[in-house]
Amino acid sequence: MTAPRLIAIVIIFACVSVAWLVLAGATVVRTQEVSRELTPQVGELWGPPLTQTAPMAYIGVLENTGRQPVQPLLPPVPLDASDLKVDLHLDYRQKGLLWYSTYTVDFDGKYRFVNPTDRPIAATVQYVFPAANTLYDNFRFEINGTQVLPEGNLSETLTKVVNLGPRGTANVRVMYHSRGVDRWLYRFGSGITNVKNFNLVVNTDFRDFDFPPQTVSSSTKEATANGWKLGWKFDSTVAGFNIGVEMPKKTQPGPLASQMSFFAPVSLLFFFSVLVIIGAVRGQNLHPMHYFFLGAAFFSFHLLFAYLADHVAIEIAFVVSAIVSLLLVVTYVGRMANWRFALRQVGIAQLLFLVLFSYAFFYEGYTGLVITIGAIVTLAVMMQVTAQVDWETVFKGRNVKRDT
Repeated sequence: MTAPRLIAIVIIFACVSVAWLVLAGATVVRTQEVSRELTPQVGELWGPPLTQTAPMAYIGVLENTGRQPVQPLLPPVPLDASDLKVDLHLDYRQKGLLWYSTYTVDFDGKYRFVNPTDRPIAATVQYVFPAANTLYDNFRFEINGTQVLPEGNLSETLTKVVNLGPRGTANVRVMYHSRGVDRWLYRFGSGITNVKNFNLVVNTDFRDFDFPPQTVSSSTKEATANGWKLGWKFDSTVAGFNIGVEMPKKTQPGPLASQMSFFAPVSLLFFFSVLVIIGAVRGQNLHPMHYFFLGAAFFSFHLLFAYLADHVAIEIAFVVSAIVSLLLVVTYVGRMANWRFALRQVGIAQLLFLVLFSYAFFYEGYTGLVITIGAIVTLAVMMQVTAQVDWETVFKGRNVKRDT
């Protein structure tokens, strides 16, 4: 390996790296365009993230003034108890380079309001829908067993006047089947709210989940056949937080492809370094043009994956891209040098530095660790292999040892 050849290899490496940066940038732009165009469509077709707010009751008769929240002049009727059941069913949707965590929800809430006075009153019960631009199938709003039928333009709220005797109660029940995306939230009210006799059970048909920011985790957690049974129970508390469940997210093809392309020069650097060192030790130095075609074969993996991942599952796209790239490299080196060298040295090196390094991006949070461990192991092996190499002789262009 002469110095001019080494410089040529470095130039080839730089050119391929620039191509990867261009591909990564193009993938980011494609992903952003898809998100900008399709995210509103998913919201229109499937609904937004849903936030269910506890109903409220006020002393007196209030008028529903439209989309703005009603500002009552009279004190509220205390919410004495809440018994809620929620079933969440996850149903992923893919649009281009992005996956959306869509879900359906079955809500069944029972509430009890208590007249705080010793005289009969007329109270207005107010229910606010979780979102305006979605559907509520099998919707029921009952007060003391009597169904309240929605009429006209509800403006996101539904109100009903009910007469309560001294210290009398109003039992309110809300039921519906709806759908949303990303997360389901429950809000006790605006600001800090006094919560009494609260019980919420959420059943999921998925294992992985999270609690959204500014929410409290469940009091109980019980595994079921398909998911979890989560419970929140408060006898008496003052709450300024929400309750919610964040849907699990699939690995996003667009961001994954762009990340793999951004870090691809690292894997190619390791691969080229191993080939240069093996060539120096075994006397099988490759021409810079060979490195050019090998770099192009590496690039083909990320190019094919970036444009295949939005048509098939990313696992299938990854396997197909890896096989194509491995076949290009191994068959090329086998015809150019020999099949033993192609399979035992080049093929294994490509499998480690291209396929396994790229696969590490499927496990968020472990990519850096995998690359670090791979770099250290590679360094250790190369140091042991080349410990007795006369590098001065190598860079003068004379072979140290011939591979027979």
